[in-house]
Amino acid sequence: MSAGAGRVAVIGATGCMGRQIAAAFAARGTEVVAIARRHASQVAAHRFLVLDAAHASSEQLAEVLATERVDAVVNATLGWGDELHSTNVQLVERLVDALKKTPSPPRLVQLGTIHEYGPVPWGTSIGEEVEPDPQQPYPRSKLVAAGLVLDAARAGELDGVVLRLTNTIGPHPAAESFFGSLAARLRDDPGAIDLTIAEAHRDYVDSRDAADAVVRAAETPSAQGVFNIGTGRALDIGTLVTALVHASGRPPGTVRGHPGAVRSRGADWIQVDSTRARRLLGWSPHHSLDASMRAMWETVRAEEPERPSS
Repeated sequence: MSAGAGRVAVIGATGCMGRQIAAAFAARGTEVVAIARRHASQVAAHRFLVLDAAHASSEQLAEVLATERVDAVVNATLGWGDELHSTNVQLVERLVDALKKTPSPPRLVQLGTIHEYGPVPWGTSIGEEVEPDPQQPYPRSKLVAAGLVLDAARAGELDGVVLRLTNTIGPHPAAESFFGSLAARLRDDPGAIDLTIAEAHRDYVDSRDAADAVVRAAETPSAQGVFNIGTGRALDIGTLVTALVHASGRPPGTVRGHPGAVRSRGADWIQVDSTRARRLLGWSPHHSLDASMRAMWETVRAEEPERPSS
């Protein structure tokens, strides 16, 4: 797929990463086919197909990809809870099978997670040479999916690459994420906020920078295997919270942070080594922490707060 040309299918296009990926491709002149279970306003600028990809057969997926004549397909879906296996594993099984059946199959970019590596020693920069050892169901399922893509690519059955993204911040965060929910609290609660803050250090990359990495991976067929995507800086959660509070314009004293145990999907230390992506994809992050938090705050502030049902 050449830069700034062609046609790409984004599966999971209405999600917080999918919408950024679709926008990044469109900004480079690539025609986007947005695929999701239901339409949403954020994909109004793109061709949209209603498809429950997690429950579609490989034959259905193959027909869609062949009919749309796409040059690349990005799997930006993710599932939790009851949807974990069907979305994270079965969809990829069927997508890989579909690509094997598609004449001139498009390049596949599979979005994974840095959590596939599992906990690492404090101070480690996580490169692709680290042996994955996830401890929780979600990253385990994503690791299985990555293996399906990588095994098929090594066998010459498809052209596929896996990006393992770290945590993301920036515009339009997932409402259930820690910073997405905190931004909503800052918007909706004018009083003092007591917040339990994990004693952890994490690498957060702007979702727009992550989307740029996806575009580059789709446009660089010579790039194969796994690419870790992050800023290369592990910041303590308190620093990240302070940046968001500052972006909101709230006086710092109105948010009182208390250290404590927090149920989390992540490890206590995450710092990503993206040397391979910088070298082979020409990728690097461009948005500062303050810029990311300002974008997050502005988009959350503009949203209508949820009203309690009567």
